[in-house]
Amino acid sequence: MHIALYEPEIPPNTGNIIRLCANAGVNLHLIHPLGFDINEKTCRRAGLDYKEYIDIKHYDNGKEFLEENKDKPIYACTTKGSVAHTIPQYTNDAIFLFGPETRGLPDWVLERFDVDHRIRIPMHKDSRSLNLSNSVAIILYEGLRQIGFPNLL
Repeated sequence: MHIALYEPEIPPNTGNIIRLCANAGVNLHLIHPLGFDINEKTCRRAGLDYKEYIDIKHYDNGKEFLEENKDKPIYACTTKGSVAHTIPQYTNDAIFLFGPETRGLPDWVLERFDVDHRIRIPMHKDSRSLNLSNSVAIILYEGLRQIGFPNLL
């Protein structure tokens, strides 16, 4: 499985997600521009030191990411989605795409996915959203659960 972060803004979130990917054995895709320097000390404190344990693929922009992954099952993770993250049947090559913390995925990206590939975490109706690294963990582990937690103890 894969996690893709579109223009992430907050270093500790990305660091936590790097650590999560390392521990779950999944790949990470970082779509630039990033809102920080990947070598920033605050990001390293949050888990960037785990980057040697995972494959991180960098993309110059969202169009490059979408073009290079057009044949893979991509799920846009968004508060604007109408399908709960537990509904789709994921495969081991699924990519979960998350937007930046303050903006979410832009409309031009969301429009590329049919409603079945725009997923959301069910939340209280008056909630804005969950923290990005928490959202990634929730959705990733549902995907891993569905495929039997391969290579995990």
